[in-house]
Amino acid sequence: MMFVGEAPGRQEDETGRPFVGAAGKLLTHLIEDVVGIKRSEVYITNVLKCRPPGNRDPREEEIRACTPYLWRQIQLIRPKAIIALGRFAGRVLFEKAGLSWRSMRAHRGKIYEVVIAGVKVLLTVTYHPAAALYNPRLRSELEEDFRGPIREVIMRALRGEGERRSLTLLDFLRKNDGR
Repeated sequence: MMFVGEAPGRQEDETGRPFVGAAGKLLTHLIEDVVGIKRSEVYITNVLKCRPPGNRDPREEEIRACTPYLWRQIQLIRPKAIIALGRFAGRVLFEKAGLSWRSMRAHRGKIYEVVIAGVKVLLTVTYHPAAALYNPRLRSELEEDFRGPIREVIMRALRGEGERRSLTLLDFLRKNDGR
């Protein structure tokens, strides 16, 4: 499973690790206590690889500069499920999957079977944990998503739905060496 956020916050940028601040603590609680798996069993990353100045919204040129790294992460990890955290991650992943992004309200709670960067995945989207910290109304909706569609996506991925076979190192080397 892969969780994809928007961009590192201050603590994340300083440590080089995603979701280690307050939003990370909430995400860990949701993964471990609500879904019932260990945080160490999922891969967590961001669309942007460094924090935008003043923690502003990412600009299109920054997204374009960073997404090749995200696509490569997806190709290497080959997750069976991707959970987009927030509207920026949701929009970027939807567009790469060939879907039209409308809004968080239109897409949250739904599960999509898509191909992203050549990998077949189950995709769902929810609010970014930081949004729930700034807007407590969203916390119950975020928890509802983790109890419902996110838990379902993770359980389906654990049962082997989505991409059926993981790429072995030998498969990867052959594919990228042209043999």
